[in-house]
Amino acid sequence: MQTSAPNHPAPSRYQQGLARLREIDGDAGEHVVASLANIAPDFARYLIEFPFGDIYSRPGLDLRSREIAVVAALTAMGNAAPQLRVHIGAALNVGISREEIVEVIMQMAVYAGFPAALNGLAAAREVFASRQAAT
Repeated sequence: MQTSAPNHPAPSRYQQGLARLREIDGDAGEHVVASLANIAPDFARYLIEFPFGDIYSRPGLDLRSREIAVVAALTAMGNAAPQLRVHIGAALNVGISREEIVEVIMQMAVYAGFPAALNGLAAAREVFASRQAAT
């Protein structure tokens, strides 16, 4: 079992999750959390602690691989466009190219159907355009 030095306690799940969320999503992730503050603050905490504090912080996959998996999963779900847009932005933040994102989404046509892939490509177009406009 790994222990922390007395002067350097291990970060809490929340602190670790918030740091990982900022690393991956930047402002977009914090906007999602802030939007929950007045309706479900506990859910906002769960969102930071579990996905980002526990899962995204695990060894075994780098952030690039994790975001490829998330873009694929959200595309295949076909009903999570807002989350897909956030994670397409996150994929760009962790070094995945626009071309790679498009290929991942196109791959989902084989497993989730053309409508899901078309919706995913529309989300990608929106994110790419907003990033282009911001530069």
